[in-house]
Amino acid sequence: MDADLPWLVAAGRREDGSTDDFYAALEADGKTARTRYNAGNTDALKSATYTAHLLPAREDHVRYRAEAGVRFVRRLRTTVLTLSRATLRDGQEHTVDLDTFTVGLQVRADDGHETYLAVRITGSVPPNLTTLILRNVPGCEADGWYPEYALPERDLLPAEQAWSNLMDPREAARLLDTEP
Repeated sequence: MDADLPWLVAAGRREDGSTDDFYAALEADGKTARTRYNAGNTDALKSATYTAHLLPAREDHVRYRAEAGVRFVRRLRTTVLTLSRATLRDGQEHTVDLDTFTVGLQVRADDGHETYLAVRITGSVPPNLTTLILRNVPGCEADGWYPEYALPERDLLPAEQAWSNLMDPREAARLLDTEP
């Protein structure tokens, strides 16, 4: 087990002498585990207890990564919706820094004409993350994204990519009418 991994420790209350004493139950479990370990291994443990079964296992790490991925996707969806609302209100570019990259959205619309939305991503991101960002922009067709060489008022920065799409005006109106 890696020494630098964080530990999550759960404990109960000390109720000395009670049958509900968490620490007495933990000690009994450790002694039982030691007995089981010593019965199945030639190198017997010299300690009074054995607690390796309480350490995180591979499935715990897999679950942790999956849960972190779900939290990130939820955060990303909320961020994209917030940026969409903000740029629909004022037509300016709005950005958010997310760990190792920045996402920015900007809408261009004139009364009675199409609503264009530009997404820019600055920083190194894997292709599947770009796809995830673009798929979470409301009111835009998933296969309608077009790579851009510049943003409405400036050229692209190094390590920056930009994409544009038409935004459904009904979805734009719905976004403006709803608050998070």
